[in-house]
Amino acid sequence: MLFATYVQDLNPLGVRILSTIVAALPVLVLFYLLVGRRWLASWAGAAGSVVALVLATVVYGMPLEMAVGSFFYGAAFGLLPIGWTVFAAMLLYNITVETGQFTIIRRSIGSLSKDARIQAVLIGFAFGAFMEGAAGAGSPVAICGAMLVGLGVPPFRAAVICLIANTSPVCYGGLGVPIMTLQTSSGIDADKISIMCGHQLPFLSCLIPLYMVKTMCTWRQTLAIWPALFVGGASFGIFQFIFATAHAYGFPPIWQLTDIGGGIFSLITLALFLKFVWKPKEEWRFPEEATSMAATPVRVSEPHDPQAEHAREEVKELLEGPKSPAGEAPLTFRSVSIAWMPWILMALCLVGSGVVKQLESDKKGPLDLFGLKTYYDIQIPGLHKQVQRAEALVPPGTKDEDKLEAAVFKFTWLTAPGTPVLLGGILSMIMLGMSRKQVVLVFRKTVHQMRIPIPTIAFMLGLSYITKYAGMDATLGVAFAATGVLYPFFAAMLGWLGVFLTGTDAGSNALFGGLQKITATEVWNAHHTGAMSNLTLDQAQTLICTANSTGGVMGKMIDAQSICVATAGTNQIGKEADIFKAVIWHSVLLASIVGMLTALQAFVYPFTLMVPK
Repeated sequence: MLFATYVQDLNPLGVRILSTIVAALPVLVLFYLLVGRRWLASWAGAAGSVVALVLATVVYGMPLEMAVGSFFYGAAFGLLPIGWTVFAAMLLYNITVETGQFTIIRRSIGSLSKDARIQAVLIGFAFGAFMEGAAGAGSPVAICGAMLVGLGVPPFRAAVICLIANTSPVCYGGLGVPIMTLQTSSGIDADKISIMCGHQLPFLSCLIPLYMVKTMCTWRQTLAIWPALFVGGASFGIFQFIFATAHAYGFPPIWQLTDIGGGIFSLITLALFLKFVWKPKEEWRFPEEATSMAATPVRVSEPHDPQAEHAREEVKELLEGPKSPAGEAPLTFRSVSIAWMPWILMALCLVGSGVVKQLESDKKGPLDLFGLKTYYDIQIPGLHKQVQRAEALVPPGTKDEDKLEAAVFKFTWLTAPGTPVLLGGILSMIMLGMSRKQVVLVFRKTVHQMRIPIPTIAFMLGLSYITKYAGMDATLGVAFAATGVLYPFFAAMLGWLGVFLTGTDAGSNALFGGLQKITATEVWNAHHTGAMSNLTLDQAQTLICTANSTGGVMGKMIDAQSICVATAGTNQIGKEADIFKAVIWHSVLLASIVGMLTALQAFVYPFTLMVPK
């Protein structure tokens, strides 16, 4: 016999269409405030959470204390491991900037080639992937855009190049924050999501360099450097596949390093290829004269737009010059090696964390470390096993106790990526001889930079957990399931829409992860004896939820935050609409390709074999 405090009702108003509209209101309010009113994401997330709380209690009949508990449960995941990881990653980046090491890295990459097409691959794609994995938060578009303009690429072209390039690496951005967020919202293990990403994204990673360069020049000029495009894209794609899926073959989970390692590997591979194997017959430059970064910017069309102002402030901090004279020193093997050392230390710490996670998995529980457990499971009082799922969501034959929703916060203080990254940062401070003043400045700067991203993720996940435990996302999932066998394609497009509106892949995953899982369940139940007969329910859920993230990354180039960062980084403030028009159809086409790939993996053998079990 069940003793649930709250039983979900997917049609609380008695009229399906009205219940669906009510269930969609929190997300609609969030999107209206973000796009229509141009609110900062953190404030919009807070408003959407309040709307969700009211509807969950007033319309769905969920006890207020349970709705509030659901919000704080989700927000806690937004802080650890997700917010903690984002903070630590940005802290390490700021350490390299403060000590002048990042300037050395930029100079060493900018000197590899004078051909604008190859510079786009080296900087926009490979170095951009490294920046996405290391820091995220708009850093690839801002930093790589400024680098390309400084090398003579016209500012408008530089912005477009970097926006297109900042797509396939985004799932692993900020040390895998989008994947961790998707695990939190959907309940699917992050290691399994990473494998599915590794079976989709490498195809896009091989395509993006070609696609990006084609936007710069003619087909003939593009194909003239096909060896460099192949080496740059394939090297990253192969590395992406290996690191994303290594744990499926018995290695420790190290997928958080996918972008960082892939970007470095692609840079080194392409640099060695250009030095010892192949060079373009002639160096290609843009025919028009590049606009100087010092040129007077266009007048801002919306001077009081909070999103645009925040983006400009963010770019200013990201592009801030080094505080040490190291950036002026001649480049040597030793100086370049030291500049990369913080990232190497971070990688070693993350590998160590992966070993600990593997040991936890083998033991099927936490390890004992000097009297402390490596993680703690904390049951949420008043919520754990107090919510009974709607009967429509429960497969026949399910045991009574399995109909109750668990609410257990996993406090991963040691193996959350932020902890080993912070350790790498501390070791870097010691190695680079930072003063106490520099350390304080770096921490203050990082706290200031994270004042918007971390609360945003916390509010988004809080909103998501309210809708999950109230049953509101299930109401929407049942409605979306009406698209039937077409849904695997639309799953990717829904993720694309979520990123376009929220500005981040993590935000889209927080909002739609649970919805995608429920919809996948409904679609599989309807078609598992026909079109989806090659997939189990778990496989269908993994594929559809992952499509939210892999399809969503293609919306990254058109979200308001990315475009504002692109204009600020290339000194084109006021040209946001022109850049949006230039990339919108590229975004739609690439998202559609992910949708079609998802459909193939859902229905067509042997593509279905690519879905992990």
